Amino acid sequence: MAFSKSIRRQKIRGRIRKNISGTASRPRLSVYRSNKEIYAQVINDVDGVTIASASSRDLKSTGPKMDAAKEVGKAVAVKAIAAGVEAVSFDRGGYLYHGRVLSLAEGAREAGLNF
Repeated sequence: MAFSKSIRRQKIRGRIRKNISGTASRPRLSVYRSNKEIYAQVINDVDGVTIASASSRDLKSTGPKMDAAKEVGKAVAVKAIAAGVEAVSFDRGGYLYHGRVLSLAEGAREAGLNF
């Protein structure tokens, strides 16, 4: 029997999370993408603390979703840099590194995050 989309993504996410973990010096930039919105968090997994977060719901953008994703990337990068984080590990969350996930990563890089 074939896996559903969500089960397939959870399996891929598990493989990614097995290798990527956020520390105090290099936290994890986690991405969640729904059909309408996109969310990003910078997480220190050792302490279990979210350092910075941003979402397309906060920005109230009315343009295309690709543009909203880029703005979310810039917003989370600005918040992370203000909190003293310059380098992160990128956790794509089981999604393909394409489209909105790629756009979010480019926005974060443009705003000054290194990964």
